[in-house]
Amino acid sequence: MLTMVSAMDRARRLYGARTAVVDDEGDFTWGAFVDRSRRAASVLDGLGVGTGDRYAILSRNTFRNAELMHAGYWSGRIPVPVNTRLAAPEIRHILDDAGCRLLVLDEALTGLAAAEELAPWRERTLLVAPEKRDVAGPQYEALLDADAEPAAAHDTAEDDTAVLLYTGGTTGRSKGVPLSHRNVFANGQQCAIALGARTDDVFLHAAPMFHSADLLGTAYTLQGAAHMFLPAFSPESALRAMERHGVTVAFLPPTMVIMILQDLAFEKFDLARLRLVFYGSSPMAVEWIRRTMDALPGAEIQQGYGLTETSPILATLDADEHREALASGRYARLRAAGRPVTGVDMRIVDDNGDEVPLGDAGEVVVRGPNVTTGYLNRPEETATAFRGGWFHTGDVGRMDEEGFMYLLDRKKDMVITGGENVYTSEVEAVLYQHPGVNEAAVVGVPDEKYGEALFAVIVPAPGASLDADGMIAHCRERIGGYKIPRRMAFVDEMPKSAMGKILKTELRRIYGGGGE
Repeated sequence: MLTMVSAMDRARRLYGARTAVVDDEGDFTWGAFVDRSRRAASVLDGLGVGTGDRYAILSRNTFRNAELMHAGYWSGRIPVPVNTRLAAPEIRHILDDAGCRLLVLDEALTGLAAAEELAPWRERTLLVAPEKRDVAGPQYEALLDADAEPAAAHDTAEDDTAVLLYTGGTTGRSKGVPLSHRNVFANGQQCAIALGARTDDVFLHAAPMFHSADLLGTAYTLQGAAHMFLPAFSPESALRAMERHGVTVAFLPPTMVIMILQDLAFEKFDLARLRLVFYGSSPMAVEWIRRTMDALPGAEIQQGYGLTETSPILATLDADEHREALASGRYARLRAAGRPVTGVDMRIVDDNGDEVPLGDAGEVVVRGPNVTTGYLNRPEETATAFRGGWFHTGDVGRMDEEGFMYLLDRKKDMVITGGENVYTSEVEAVLYQHPGVNEAAVVGVPDEKYGEALFAVIVPAPGASLDADGMIAHCRERIGGYKIPRRMAFVDEMPKSAMGKILKTELRRIYGGGGE
């Protein structure tokens, strides 16, 4: 069965004596982890969360967070991981939209939950802490230790919802994406193949567990590998965790990779066991790919592309392709999202839904066992995005003759200036070629003459002195004049999502006078 119940039972039966969790508090075998997750399901039941009910998890990355996620998988209850960087009104929207019966709260986030908007959940909150605290209300460890019986496995169907994730909300109120057991399990299989997951791996959960990227860990659960959960990212905490716990595989957004390599303490840590760095959520400049490979000679580098709606991985650019591109000087290949993973059909289509010729730009549409069937409480948006048996991603891309897909832009990020279509990712790639540029983003802003104009926001590299004239001259040697931003701002940092993705909506608001 393609269910997470089956995945957990398999891990318990086949790998019960092997390590499932490595943590500063101690290690757990798969037998112990599944047992704690089953008892966690009984805790949820005792707090009124019934089969099919939803419960929110507001937590850092911890093994207790993972137990409570798997408790839902096992027992037919539906976890709703909540972005810990949201404001209280945004959290309230998710709790209401999902109809959550309970709020599971990490003790480190009690200040956020104290907001007035979340008052209705104060009597429906389960506090999660390593030890019992002197506070009112139910506490996870105390209930778990109070002779909570391991719950029986729910008779789960593959199409049953396993988890309800919410998209980032960077373009308005976030949308609920119900992922089925088949979706999550299938992408775990797909990623296990694509990444070569091994039983002796230790997978680092550095990306926030409320994000779909964390489902990448399913590949390692299926292999009976170990998991290490990083509660809060900093370069030093990640380096220390990788060294202390012998991490072999890490999923890291490019922002995290760059911060780790720039950390002055980097050379002090032994990362000899690290064999794979899997990066995603946004491309990484060629210069940083090279620096990563030079700094981590024992590790392979692989990129992934995906969305919440696809559980999440759709395509990867593997380590061999990274090495070949650098060795041959075919740097353009490093801008590819990669080839579709096993079981995913991918097409590039025009506005009529017809497939375009190889090399032409169009919308990326996909289908496969890892693709959800729609959004929660959003029938119109579901009908728009899921039609004709395909999920319309909203991404603009092109496919080459070897099956590599190149992302050009989000449809909403393409700028039409003076009647010309400009893909901002192409302009950004040119800006990144300047040695003085650390980060760059290009957005469209209103313009009386051209309708829209290109606006570049640039974070200079440490010690670099940049100006608009110099950047325009740099671009003029590399791209057509109509693609060159004439207006730009130089800033100390970019507004970013929890995954380190630059928030172009916020940049449009700041520099263009509006969001979407």
